[in-house]
Amino acid sequence: MENGKLAIVPPLDDGLGFGSTEFHVLRPDDATCAKWLAYYLSQSEFRRFARQHMTGSAGQLRVSTSWLSKTNIPVAPVAEQTRIVAKLEELLSDLEAGVAELKAAQAKLARYRQSLLKAAVDGALTTDWRARHTPAETGAQLLARILTERRARWEDKQRARFAAQGKTPPKNWQAKYPEPVAPDTTELPALPEGWVWASLSQVGWLDRGRSKHRPRNAPHLYGGRYPFVQTGDIRHSETFISEAEATYSEAGLAQSRLWPIGTMCITIAANIGKTAILSVEACFPDSVVGFLPASDEVSVRYVEFSMRSVQRTLEAEAPATAQKNINLEILEKVVVPIPPPREQCQIVEVLDHLLTAGTENDHAIEHALKQSAAQRKNLLKAAFSGQLVPQDPADEPASVLLERIRAERETRGAVKRRRRPKPGVLA
Repeated sequence: MENGKLAIVPPLDDGLGFGSTEFHVLRPDDATCAKWLAYYLSQSEFRRFARQHMTGSAGQLRVSTSWLSKTNIPVAPVAEQTRIVAKLEELLSDLEAGVAELKAAQAKLARYRQSLLKAAVDGALTTDWRARHTPAETGAQLLARILTERRARWEDKQRARFAAQGKTPPKNWQAKYPEPVAPDTTELPALPEGWVWASLSQVGWLDRGRSKHRPRNAPHLYGGRYPFVQTGDIRHSETFISEAEATYSEAGLAQSRLWPIGTMCITIAANIGKTAILSVEACFPDSVVGFLPASDEVSVRYVEFSMRSVQRTLEAEAPATAQKNINLEILEKVVVPIPPPREQCQIVEVLDHLLTAGTENDHAIEHALKQSAAQRKNLLKAAFSGQLVPQDPADEPASVLLERIRAERETRGAVKRRRRPKPGVLA
């Protein structure tokens, strides 16, 4: 038994076998059958009880042999064990078949979501819509305007900074403008007419979150009114984040940064490339990157959907050290297909409708899986409390059988103690 995982070893031809010291071997005797033991040990309550009695250092925790050997288990008459196991296998087989169907449906939904996202960013989702609508501005024209606005915003910000410091802008200060990364389109597929490829840094501003204080878990940083969004909050969100598990105090805010509503959060550590959009002002650490559109005509909802479509690629290509991670430079080079503004809005509207329906189905499947897990737990509980099958008065009581086994073991032990060692064999 390793971490609650179980396996029944089939009979071996010579009766011998080898195994790692990382698991326990339980040999049924005349009082118990292997499947009876396996089903009992597979119960979630037993596994939780076993975890509470693990010993060893972190990362090397084990259920000790001494604890396991002293653990009591219920023993029914052997004939009743056989009937209970047979009934369990019948009921659990049907239950597991239903669970397999639910998980298959869950996998289909995941593939369906990915196919929708792909259709959205390659233009297939709005093919008919484009045939009926002529854009007032192409994606290329929009990108050119965004890049102009982007530079103008940077220059305005620099002028304001110089003014606040009481300084005159130095000569050629505009030359220090950080040009966004241009997309590498050499291996990219063709886009629909009116669309254009752009890098994430061309259509928006990217920056890492901040959490400067060390240690990061200092109590005085927490418990205030400022949501502190972490990678887990983003992973478990459904598009928008309106609250976080942790909050910052004024001291926490002072060593961080408060991001505005509408910021797209992108995880760059642990959960690579997961995204969500802030619906409240919030802080986040440097394991999260914030994205703000460079123009009001760039739909952050559309960009967020585009990021979902490449999330698996980002995760697969992320370098791994102690844990997988990517950096700001990688995100700046991510390419995004940019349609005209009205088509961005149409894509968001259609995806919202279709993905919401898929999410509702997903929730229904999750609920059914939880019910199945609860039903399995109840079946095992009924099995080991004598409520699953009728009892037969003709069965030999387990107490009588155990007493006979105990007596036989004592007799065998007495014989071994009287036996003299053979010549040449150490006792």
